[in-house]
Amino acid sequence: MTRQVHLCSCNRTMPFDASAFAQAAASAGAASVQSFDAMCQHELARFNDVIEGDAVVACTQESRLLGDTVGDSPKVSTIRFFNVREKAGWSKEATFATPKLAALIAEAMLPDPQPTTQVSYKSSGQTLIVGSLADAINVADSLKGAVSVSVLATDHRGELPITRDYPIVSGDKVRATGWLGAFEVTWQQANPIDLDACTRCNACVKACPENAIDLSYQIDLDKCKSHRTCVSVCGEAKAIDFARVDVARKATFDVVFNLSEQALLPHESAANSASSYQAPQGYFAPGKDPVSRIKAIAEIATLTGEFEKPKFFNYKSNICAHSRNKKTGCTQCIDVCSTKAIAPKGDHIEVTPQLCMGCGACTTVCPSGALTYVYPRVADVGARLKSVLKTYQAAGGKDALLLLHDEDAGNKAIASLAKRGDGLPAHVIPMALHHPSAAGLDVWLGAVAYGATGLVVLLTEDTAPQYAAALKAQADIANTILAALGYQDSKVSVVHASNLSQSLWVASRGLAVRAAATFNLTNDKRGTLDAVFGHLLTHAPTPKTVIALAKGAPYGAISVNTDKCTMCLACVGSCPEGALADNPEKPELRFIENKCVQCGLCEKTCPEAAITLAPQLNLLPEAKKPRVLNEAEVLGCTKCGKPLGAKKMIENMLGKLVGHSMFTDPKALGRLRMCADCRVVDLYSEDKPIDIRDQP
Repeated sequence: MTRQVHLCSCNRTMPFDASAFAQAAASAGAASVQSFDAMCQHELARFNDVIEGDAVVACTQESRLLGDTVGDSPKVSTIRFFNVREKAGWSKEATFATPKLAALIAEAMLPDPQPTTQVSYKSSGQTLIVGSLADAINVADSLKGAVSVSVLATDHRGELPITRDYPIVSGDKVRATGWLGAFEVTWQQANPIDLDACTRCNACVKACPENAIDLSYQIDLDKCKSHRTCVSVCGEAKAIDFARVDVARKATFDVVFNLSEQALLPHESAANSASSYQAPQGYFAPGKDPVSRIKAIAEIATLTGEFEKPKFFNYKSNICAHSRNKKTGCTQCIDVCSTKAIAPKGDHIEVTPQLCMGCGACTTVCPSGALTYVYPRVADVGARLKSVLKTYQAAGGKDALLLLHDEDAGNKAIASLAKRGDGLPAHVIPMALHHPSAAGLDVWLGAVAYGATGLVVLLTEDTAPQYAAALKAQADIANTILAALGYQDSKVSVVHASNLSQSLWVASRGLAVRAAATFNLTNDKRGTLDAVFGHLLTHAPTPKTVIALAKGAPYGAISVNTDKCTMCLACVGSCPEGALADNPEKPELRFIENKCVQCGLCEKTCPEAAITLAPQLNLLPEAKKPRVLNEAEVLGCTKCGKPLGAKKMIENMLGKLVGHSMFTDPKALGRLRMCADCRVVDLYSEDKPIDIRDQP
């Protein structure tokens, strides 16, 4: 797609002159370039005069002003804003950053990625506020004009309002499940006074001799001496019941606002504490921080209507290695998910799209590619990588290091370096993802195949701890492979924002491939990695065809103890990837190493404990072909010679039946060495055929 590029030096604070701008834009394939020094100020009118067609504008700070200036101009088809200042221009190496500028322009000119399907929510704004009585009432009064509110008081510190503007109940042991528009909340009616039934007539308050009831209309059970006068004066209202049996309560709400310090969701930690759990949309737990509460109130006020978000993933159950025959194999996606959107379901998993927040960590750790990320797809990310690196290299750039970051906190960390520090080095090309966990081995090593000398994955305070652990484990796998192939100092680094500057400016530069790959990354994870491994091996400084990997790696072999193996082939039935297979012609156990994901299902299924996993990456062509792990001598029928099965398996079975009451007669045991036809003939050829009634 050809575009018109608009570049601004931001009042000459970036050392790019018109010729540098023109050179970068030409390298990126732009149709034309317009240069400015103050596009948002005294050159705003010229900007409005010259902009036309499909335009990309190198300014994100003033995107609102510039967009409003263009308005609905008929000469402008599309307008897209991208950042140059913080990513390239504000750096102590800015004078050397023209190749990076070209790469950023090329990325901005790419077409939008393929859209994904949407997940719908529907909310009428029914909001439950949970917390201390006085606290909850104050918040309810703030929200009652915008949404329908209810209060669930967890204590009786406070007074009920003089008008019943919204339902107020009390209780403890509060639990919630669900998401925006579909929360189910349960609690227990702990106090003898049911606020829903209470008329607030004050009769009980006046009648209580211990002053155990105040204007919260709840009984302080520590003061109460069980006179039960309150019950009498309550009369027909029947709001007070000390012997209440039915204490369980349940209701549905669209939004839950948790003001308490107690966890309401099944996997939630105490409010305001560090947690690896990410709450679903529609659930707010701001703690006591007033600013967070104000933000939550403002957002809740808008949560009425129908809403959509992307469905971030695709799932292929047929290659999922989670479970087979009630044996559990891979659980990596379940373990890493911060929203608990993934749960076991029989031999597979189930992902609740309403709970998924799109981090993509599940797709990164998935060894088989059963879970794939689609916001955007790997094919779209690969197209960005290829275009950016190709443009950078064509413009004279060397030793490209990719910085993968999220669109919010990551951008802020980069901006902070530009404003307060030395900015980004000229060879560091930032690339925004929806979440840093959304890219893994296929994208990282694909970038190296395209010519990058390494990657830095940027984590921030918003990154859940299990994501950091998962990314570091995946990076260790990538680095083991790169080091084994001789790509000196080329590696994937997982770096926190607090250490970003030092990591980028001090790190040594890695060794790139001799020739950049020309193939495209695809949405088939294992297929993409096959192509990437092949390219890296072809151009490796020190080629190595078998690389030992750590336990938990998604590639490897298995070893079979042939002395133990009885050729029952239970492992073949358990393998979800087709890595293990039999031979229809004869008893053989065959193995295709390239397909193995090291899920361990074969190892757990084997009744003889004859299988051991051996994590490694085998780059030999033979790894894609079946090889025989074990074979067995065929035992024939002792009468007619017809093949029965593996001799070792049958003899093992016979050994276990010795001493069984049905086989005390050696002839009975011997019939198990016959085929079905011969067994029947032999049974009825005796003078007195066997009869079950004759058995002890």
